Amino acid sequence: MKIREDRRELGRELARLGRRVVFTNGVFDLLHPGHVELLEHARSLGELLVVGINDDASVRRLKGEKRPIFPLAERMEVLAAMECVDFVVPFAEDTPLELIRDLGCVDVLVKGGDYAPHEVVGRAEVEARGGRLVIFKLSGNYSTSGLIERIVRNA
Repeated sequence: MKIREDRRELGRELARLGRRVVFTNGVFDLLHPGHVELLEHARSLGELLVVGINDDASVRRLKGEKRPIFPLAERMEVLAAMECVDFVVPFAEDTPLELIRDLGCVDVLVKGGDYAPHEVVGRAEVEARGGRLVIFKLSGNYSTSGLIERIVRNA
């Protein structure tokens, strides 16, 4: 099953498998080409891709009361349907730091190009165990918030 609630158990399972684990995270509210590019690139960097996804309460704290557009279960279902995604794990915190720590076996941490390396949460933990950070530069100027604004403006 791709959707996993018990992140410590998933971490133990991944460690047993001994494969190169790539991790990325986000809200993934309205999937757009930038999300697809990021996820496919992330998957190409290892053998298993784990995607952390903010739960609904953390999305509201981060993005405002009108978000998310889709509830957590539906956002997880869409991500789990993607061939490049091996596991989807929800988290309630505002950052994925505790999830990364609980997994304990992230080899590559991937974030979009709108982040500077020093801003990436979990970088120190991944690098401390010999892993690396990859900042992925998107080919287009994609933004879920921008997409929502455009939809509202054209409604």
